[in-house]
Amino acid sequence: MKKTIAILLITLFSSPLLRAEAPQNFKSRKKLIKENRELLQRVEQLEAELEAFRTDAAERASIETELSGENENKVSAALEDYTASTDTLLGQWYMHRRSRSSAREQYNMDSVRFTTDVPDSVLMRRLKNMNSFITLPYNETVKNYMILYSEKMPRKMGEMLGLSEYYMPIYEETFRRYDLPEELKYLAVIESALNPRAESRVGALGQWQFMYRTAKSYGLRIDSFIDERLDPVLSADAAARYLRDAYRIFQDWPLAISSYNCGSGNVNKAIKRAGGKTDFWDVYEYLPKETRGYVPAMVGAMYAFRHASEYGLVAEPMSLPIYVDTIHIHRNLHFAQVSELLGIPLDDLRDLNPQYHKDIVPGASGDEILRLPFNYTSAFLELADTVYNYRKSELFTDAVKDGREVVSGRPTPTSRHSTASGGQWTYYKVKRGDTLGKIARQHRCTVKQLMTWNHLRSDRLSIGQRLKVRKK
Repeated sequence: MKKTIAILLITLFSSPLLRAEAPQNFKSRKKLIKENRELLQRVEQLEAELEAFRTDAAERASIETELSGENENKVSAALEDYTASTDTLLGQWYMHRRSRSSAREQYNMDSVRFTTDVPDSVLMRRLKNMNSFITLPYNETVKNYMILYSEKMPRKMGEMLGLSEYYMPIYEETFRRYDLPEELKYLAVIESALNPRAESRVGALGQWQFMYRTAKSYGLRIDSFIDERLDPVLSADAAARYLRDAYRIFQDWPLAISSYNCGSGNVNKAIKRAGGKTDFWDVYEYLPKETRGYVPAMVGAMYAFRHASEYGLVAEPMSLPIYVDTIHIHRNLHFAQVSELLGIPLDDLRDLNPQYHKDIVPGASGDEILRLPFNYTSAFLELADTVYNYRKSELFTDAVKDGREVVSGRPTPTSRHSTASGGQWTYYKVKRGDTLGKIARQHRCTVKQLMTWNHLRSDRLSIGQRLKVRKK
């Protein structure tokens, strides 16, 4: 093609007819060669741009496929209406590991109209002054969610404010790394109320509510010992990459955020039904019911967090340490080994490392991490060999494969999903009306013993909770 263009140009400008009729326009051979070279360069540039466009279109199609699928059926744990039993993961507030908190206030946000003593002019000014990359015009829908999070759920906001002291710095660092707006961190508030063990009724898991296949496609590991959807650092990284891809498709943050909730397919359908319009409010009524409130809810949560002091919202004390060290583990390790030798409460290890859902760090099969309160790091490093070997034969049934240990997953007395060892322990499932005193009398022990055996910090119980007790 390039040679054909060159020949045509040379033939055209070398034509005797052209020279005869317009000798004043005759160009030298040197000038023709120069122009031909410039034209060839332009053709090459256009071909490169066309190829880049084709590649980009293919990548966009691939990304759209990843963003759709499972997420089109996803429901955020923090937004869905729960009618489940009192031992749901949403109900087991992560911060204190106590009994289920009071039921979340349920409102039909499509019909409720909240009122407030704060004038509209103040709300509008505060919304504008948030100076966010992701903002919405002030209207009744946005106003409703601003009031909901700032005035209608003070206990829940106190818990989330407490949890945010630990988790928000993780999210901020992650989104900065991908050059994304830090305000995206509030999506975790809407998705899970910052509960890393939150699970929706359709199986979305963790603070960022990843479905199984979506999590796998974004590189999160899910196997017998690890579910990285529960890892606050790795799941936030996957969420950042997902949102980056969604923004690349829609070039609009409210629509990209909406696709995180309902999948790109549903957002594209809404755009088509809106006649191709891409403004959030133009497609609003065509989005799935839950998704309509998703972005306004995020703005409402952002407003409540930033203006918490004006509403008397105070962070509840949390048990998680703010300063944490990360240790690389290359051998199999059980939480019980660390807890019993170093004196770290077992629940603290679980809270800092929720991805290990069987209390086992399978380090022998690859490099894994363990998060510890920083004041325990030195002790762990000094006693590492002792820790790894402590009760090893009891806690693991190990085989050797390719020169490395392979954890068999044998249940242990201290595991959350264990059976008794040595026949001296059994488990009791808490029923409605049970108290620690009542259970202690039934099993001929003291309340203090029950609390010690089960690492309880209060006497509150959840229906369905399993307590370890000595056999009679």
